[in-house]
Amino acid sequence: MSKDKPAKPQDVKQKKARKPSKQKKIVDEALVEDDAGENRFLLFNVMPSWLVSFIGHVVLILVMAFLIMPSIEEETVSFEASEVASESLDEIDLNLDTDLEISEDVLETEITEEMVEMVEEVAPEIDVEVPVENFNEVDLTSEIFDASAAFSESFEVGAQNEVASRSAESKQRLLREYGGSSASEEAVALALKWIVDHQLEDGGWNFDHRIGKGDRSSPDPGNLTEARAGATAMALLPLLGNGQTHLTGKYKDVVRRGLEYLMARGAPQRNGAVSYMEPGGTMYSHGLAAIVFAEAFAMTEDPLLAPFAQGSIWFIEQAQDPVGGGWRYRLNQAGDTSAVGWQVMAIKSAKLSGIQINKRTYKLIDKFLSNVSVNNGSIYGYTDAPARVDKGRRAVTSIGLLCRMYMGWEKDHPGLKAGVEWLSNEVGPDISKDPEKVNMYYNYYGTQVMKQYGGDHWKKWNAKMRDYLVAAQDKKGAAAGSWMFNRNNHSSERGGRLYCTSMACMTLEVYYRYLPLYSQKATEDDFPLD
Repeated sequence: MSKDKPAKPQDVKQKKARKPSKQKKIVDEALVEDDAGENRFLLFNVMPSWLVSFIGHVVLILVMAFLIMPSIEEETVSFEASEVASESLDEIDLNLDTDLEISEDVLETEITEEMVEMVEEVAPEIDVEVPVENFNEVDLTSEIFDASAAFSESFEVGAQNEVASRSAESKQRLLREYGGSSASEEAVALALKWIVDHQLEDGGWNFDHRIGKGDRSSPDPGNLTEARAGATAMALLPLLGNGQTHLTGKYKDVVRRGLEYLMARGAPQRNGAVSYMEPGGTMYSHGLAAIVFAEAFAMTEDPLLAPFAQGSIWFIEQAQDPVGGGWRYRLNQAGDTSAVGWQVMAIKSAKLSGIQINKRTYKLIDKFLSNVSVNNGSIYGYTDAPARVDKGRRAVTSIGLLCRMYMGWEKDHPGLKAGVEWLSNEVGPDISKDPEKVNMYYNYYGTQVMKQYGGDHWKKWNAKMRDYLVAAQDKKGAAAGSWMFNRNNHSSERGGRLYCTSMACMTLEVYYRYLPLYSQKATEDDFPLD
């Protein structure tokens, strides 16, 4: 893959960012250790009141001096906090060694409203509840978006070798190595065409694929029409998985317009976070969008994508349940395994892209997974540890096991081994001849678990799953290239044919799609729990 800096998407107008100092990263390491997650101005959090008062007085004096003096030589003063090794703000040592002579009257002075306003001006809150509908209306000169070029210089992209797996040459090698076929690749190509044909004029997609111009006569639309960000992310993921980006590939213009649509939908929050929560989609939409930006950023290193990739992860951290460690529909709500799976995939994708993750986030994920599992972590429940083991636990168990792989469980971990054995020998892939009985959500996660685990379990699983999906794909009419499973299933009913097609297509891309995120090399790069 070329190391040259890629061009920016054509339709994006961006304010030229200031070049950062080479000695200082845009994302300070001290800020990563901020347990609160919502306030990234660590220095002001731990300052005693007398120091705030002192600084306020110094600022006022300097302002007065500036007003009465004709000129003054500029001097840059920087404070560098020592490396944060503690998780308690009370134990943080700012290591300010300068001897300060502070008079008693300064220590006794009360903080005025003017001083508070000055401090607040340093850390303004940006609170936009309504997403921008038109990309041309996005203010790329705002505080959230104006540092995109600087972001790329501060990130250490860790997935360059891995994302190269999606090149044509690498894909052919990996298809042979892991059991793909020309028939499976043909099915992927047909699926991508169906997805591309249903892009809307604004660059996004809708789960109700009947909306828009052209032949929209494919049956089985979804009813979650308000979740536009979720539908757009669901359409972009298989395109990215196939190696298509906004800079290269047959569908680069399609991907570019889709990314622009998502950027326009993002709702800036305080402290640089960007939210993709929306009616119906909730944290599911957000997790999907976060994966899109993390993958696209890793594949292209386009600096324009960096604030969205990092910002969406910051929002995930802020939305995490601070007690139980999971995610669900609302901010800080007690979690469920399904919603947790998408957020964990986004975090893993982001980590491999060089994006900063708070260590406390990992520890809370581990806590959640422990609380919803039984039998040494081999079987998982939805919101609680399951009272019994049956096939009804297959989907959440596959999600839980995949998360455990991301969290660093070794291949010989007793819980992982037992869980894989259960999925492989007792359950198997869901390949009923009646598509109305097929749970594609389980197949998607189960396939990733088996691909990660490898060996005979993967060979047995893949032979059945691959051939089933190739045969089950619609081949005629407007629906050619798409899939539809289990109309009575909650996910299929809401997401419709677009959802089912995306999930099936990504399942057939598993041979090369998950290398930058979920390959053996990636899983060995575990989350830092210590």
